[in-house]
Amino acid sequence: MSAMTFGKAINTGLRKAMEQDPKVVLMGEDIGRLGGVFRITDGLQKDFGPHRVIDTPLAESGIMGTAIGMAYRGYRPVVEIQFDGFVYPAFDQIVAQMAKLHYRTRGMVKVPITLRLPFGGGIGSPEHHSESPEAYFAHTAGLRVVAPSNPQDAFTMIQEAIASDDPVVFLEPKRRYHDKGDVDESLAPGAALDMGSARVAVEGSDVTLVAYGPMVKTCLDAAVAASDEGVSVEVIDLRSLSPVDYGPLVGSVKKTGRLVVAHEASRTLGLGAELAAEITERCFYHLEHAPVRVTGFDVPYPPSKLEFHHLPDLDRILDGVDRALGRTNSLSGTEEEA
Repeated sequence: MSAMTFGKAINTGLRKAMEQDPKVVLMGEDIGRLGGVFRITDGLQKDFGPHRVIDTPLAESGIMGTAIGMAYRGYRPVVEIQFDGFVYPAFDQIVAQMAKLHYRTRGMVKVPITLRLPFGGGIGSPEHHSESPEAYFAHTAGLRVVAPSNPQDAFTMIQEAIASDDPVVFLEPKRRYHDKGDVDESLAPGAALDMGSARVAVEGSDVTLVAYGPMVKTCLDAAVAASDEGVSVEVIDLRSLSPVDYGPLVGSVKKTGRLVVAHEASRTLGLGAELAAEITERCFYHLEHAPVRVTGFDVPYPPSKLEFHHLPDLDRILDGVDRALGRTNSLSGTEEEA
């Protein structure tokens, strides 16, 4: 067990996957000599060579198209898109080609591509550098979408994603790249929990609080703050956004009777809406209150000086917990006013 940052954990996982399979190839803008804008691939080109860690032109659609062709030829490409807002030029290749080739060929063609995508806000970047596009990809059949929240999961889940024969969108919470945590490098991918499983991060009995990626840490802080007021919050780390592992959610809501979903992305038609609808269908007779969503606002991502008003923070999450409990507070006042 060793302490390392979230970013270093991904780097270590990439290195291990490349050591174990010579067909694993990394591609992206400035990922070689520079090591990527976030230095996630630092040192890998030096150790594995420019034919396995490939600096590409600034052409996202071309990068994805090339990766699809390489997957056809038996490689396992790992593509880095520098920032979430730059993924849209490659959208057609991802949703029209990468997601559908396995189905279209009746299983004859596998598409073992991992698309690494730094996502979310909180780093003070300009326009197009802090977005939350997860709903686009989770809505697309044929893609697996995962989002680790801590260094241990980052280390194991990146290896699982690369080993998967399915195309995987691997969402990296960029504001957590420098967060440190213990990583057991001897832990085999999937040995403790496979990347398709949700986990109960903290047990509680009054309210179920669900999050993924960057919001998990904020929700864990909220659970501690709520406990100071005598409220027991159970935090669930979703980990896989598509497919969703509903077992832990259903079990938790049947216990607490109350659900709060927190994410950075906009509210309308976001993951929170889908989770609220699904849990309402599955747990209707156990719910004590309608599910509550705490999300970003339905606006284009704001300038960096305003982004912390956009991102759900501790106060907004605790307000959501209060609303799920039918309590009033100084932030949103009565439930009707909220």
